[in-house]
Formats: sequence, structure tokens, C-alpha cells
Amino acid sequence: MRAGLPLREDLVGQEPYGAPQLDARVVLNVNENPHSPSEALRRAFAEAIHEATGRLNRYPDREALGLREDLAGYLGHGLRSENIWVANGSNEVMTQLLTAFGGPGRNVLTFTPTYSMYPEYARNTCTRYVTEARHPDHTVDAPLVLEGIERHRPSVVIITTPNNPTGTSVPPAVIDEVCRQTEAVVVVDEAYQEFSTQPSSVSLLDHHVNLVVARTMSKAFAMAGGRVGYLAAGTEIVDACRIVRLPYHLSLQTQVLARVALAHRDELLAGVAELGRQAREFQVWLGQRGYEVVPSDANFVLFGRFRDRHAVWQGLLDQGVLIRETGPDGFLRASAGTAEEMAALRDALVSLHPEGPQS
Repeated sequence: MRAGLPLREDLVGQEPYGAPQLDARVVLNVNENPHSPSEALRRAFAEAIHEATGRLNRYPDREALGLREDLAGYLGHGLRSENIWVANGSNEVMTQLLTAFGGPGRNVLTFTPTYSMYPEYARNTCTRYVTEARHPDHTVDAPLVLEGIERHRPSVVIITTPNNPTGTSVPPAVIDEVCRQTEAVVVVDEAYQEFSTQPSSVSLLDHHVNLVVARTMSKAFAMAGGRVGYLAAGTEIVDACRIVRLPYHLSLQTQVLARVALAHRDELLAGVAELGRQAREFQVWLGQRGYEVVPSDANFVLFGRFRDRHAVWQGLLDQGVLIRETGPDGFLRASAGTAEEMAALRDALVSLHPEGPQS
């Protein structure tokens, strides 16, 4: 940054967020769904976009009403379009929530280790970021959350389930108890919910005006390139996001692609169970070889412990396998991939550590 520019003081020296985008034979570092759309689905996407290009000279529906109605139908539980808000990835959903309910003089509370973008959402919206440590097994319960709320007095609380990077889930009963005992906005980040064995907190929305359930189409729907995030909540919270959104924030193309994906959800979600199986089998394999594994309820696995995790990360990359250097010291995180990709990861780990993580 050139000297003399009036950059905000809290941005001086900061670096842009992002996992390494490197050319590797096996890419398992950002929890993507490894399955490309089928040829038939690609044709459906192309035909829908072709039809939509006749309207590119006009602004898109700034309320995305058709897409919101489709998402309400997908989530069920009697939700309607007015209970849904859609944005450019769950990143924008979270930023809009903090713009509306955070800001100067307000705190957002979450529980670490957790998603590394949360402090950046807070920084960008001038909201103070405060944290409490999860339990040693990386779980969260109602007493832990409520003690954190009592200590920090946040206006927004983020509970991530399954949690990234640990993969641990929070039962809806915990969310229910927290919502009943706080006036803060409780955001349940369910980006990986389709992979989870725990029920969704969407079922609680009728009972709590302060509850938000955030989701994404990037993971289970294999639409990371489509940039579609959304939330389900009461109409007051949705309307707050409508106030702070930028005009026409969701492109025509994005809305069209997302609606096609939802219409073909049976096909797209068919791979979810397989990815969950790959993640579970990898956890078992790691345990058998002496690795420390955090039990995961998502499509990724956090494992270690390594004396020098960066050296392991680099050693895997040198063999063409890219995973993520994130989470607690000594740990690495790997996304679930295809059977062939997981075999490549196991082979690379054996090559580096024939007798386990400390060899």
C-alpha cells in the first residue's frame, strides 16, 4: 500500500484472506465437492443461462423472490420466501448480518478454533470480535455459550455446526436453550449441514425471533463457483438484511444457476453420503496409523499432531496433494474427495511418515 493513502488504521499491514490457490494433482484444501456436474445438468445450466441472456440488459430481481421461494421449499418446515435471504456466498450473508446487528460499539462472539473468516467479517463491519475457547474435545454446550454471552455482552453470537475446521456438531437442543436465554442474534452457521448426522436448527425458527440459520450451496450442491449463500430466519431479520444489502447484489446468472441446481437437487445431493463415507473411512485409517483425529461430522477431517505441520503440508504438496494448513498448532485439515483422491492422500502420507505422524 502506497504511503500517504488514508487507509483505515485497522487495515494497515493486513493481508487478503484466502487459502492457497495452487496447481496440484489432488486438491483437498477448501472443502469443495469434488464432483463436477453431469453432462445433462451442464446442458440444463447452459439452456437456462441462454434463455436468461435475453434479459441481461435489465437489472436482475433485486429481491430474488423466485430463488427464495425455491430455497424455502428445499428447507421445508413451513418456511416461506419471506423467511429466506440470499446473497453472494455465505460470506456476504454473514457480512450483512454484522452490518445490520453489529457495528461500532458492538461485539460478535464465537467459539474457537473456528472458521478463519469470522474475524475478517467483524473487522470489515467495525464490530469487535470476541471469542471463548471450545471444550478440549472441540464441542460447545449451552453453559459455555451462555457464560460467554454473560462475559462479553455480544449483539451477535455465531455457533458453527458442523464446525470448521474441527467438524464437530452442536445439537439443536443446545441452540434452543441459548436462544431462550439471550436477546442477542444467534447465528447458526450450517454450511456443512447436509453432511451432518445432527438435525438442523431450522426446526427451531418458529420458536425464536433471534435465531438465524445460515447455509451455502457451495458444498453439498457442488456450486462453489456459483457463489450462493442464504439464511433462514424471521421476517424482521430478513428485512434488516434487505436494508443493508447493495442494490442488485445477486446477479441474474447466479439466480438462474441456483434455481436449476435446486430443481436437480436429487442428483446433486446424491454424492453427499459418499463424501461423508470417504471422510469417515479416512478418520478410521488415520486412527489405525497413530494419528490424532478430531471426530468429524462434515466432509473434512482435522488430524495431527505433527512436530512441523508446514513441512508435512509442503511434503504432501511436493507429491501433488494439496490440503489445508489451518486449525490448532500441529494439525492439518483435508477435505473428502473421490476414492482416487483419498487413496493419493493416504499414499502421500505413508510416503512421508511410514510409521505414523512422528516418524
